Amino acid sequence: MTKPNLIVDIQGLSTVFKTPTKEFVVHRELSLQIEKGQVLSLVGGSGTGKTVLLRQMLGLEVPTKGQITVLGEPVTQGAVKGAASRVGMLFQHGALFSAFSVLENIAFPLRELKTLPKKLIRDAAMVKLQMVGLKPEDAAKMPADLSGGMIKRVALARALIMDPPLLLLDEPTAGLDPQASDGFVTLLRSLHRDLELTVVMVTHDLDTLFELSTRVAVLAEKRVIINAPPLDVVAFNHPFIHEFFLGERGQRAMELLREYPFVV
Repeated sequence: MTKPNLIVDIQGLSTVFKTPTKEFVVHRELSLQIEKGQVLSLVGGSGTGKTVLLRQMLGLEVPTKGQITVLGEPVTQGAVKGAASRVGMLFQHGALFSAFSVLENIAFPLRELKTLPKKLIRDAAMVKLQMVGLKPEDAAKMPADLSGGMIKRVALARALIMDPPLLLLDEPTAGLDPQASDGFVTLLRSLHRDLELTVVMVTHDLDTLFELSTRVAVLAEKRVIINAPPLDVVAFNHPFIHEFFLGERGQRAMELLREYPFVV
């Protein structure tokens, strides 16, 4: 029986990529459950299929085997109705349309519905623009005129335009300087709280991970080896976890977590 607060339920998932000469197994019998309100970070080494898993939750890719249920509905490739239309996605580099203005980029998902008046779409896009900390005068700018931090904020506003209960983030602070990264993390924290979002995030940035995550799922050996609160994950005995978390940077980030714990 499905738990009422279960947002993502992945059972028995296997992902295999084939070439004419080789077969690459990325996931094997992987299972993962994500509950309402969590901020779950997916971490793992190169080639463990973290971003692939995000794309499968969104319906952009189909696993070789297994089932993914999002918001109570099975996810299928190219799904535009049901679960996939209630999921927001922030891609690593923003993926803005270069020929569209900021406001047009944010409004794009609503325009594609072809059911709403233009004024309503514009007003909704302006609300989301300001929700992510941008100014009304930024609406007419083109992506080429934006800083890296502004691109992330515009992409985030677009991801939120449909008011999704689930937000997927692929390396949300990648490429940002420390100040812009801190500002974006603060924004994500406030949106998570104010909008009551469930967030699934792929990140290599330990500061971002420890500042935002309520749980961490570690991908290794082609499956999720642990899904637990950050400090419990750090204490788990596995070579990847020792390498990833227990270096100098990881120790510093954990000290900050102990001093200023993030409480949902």
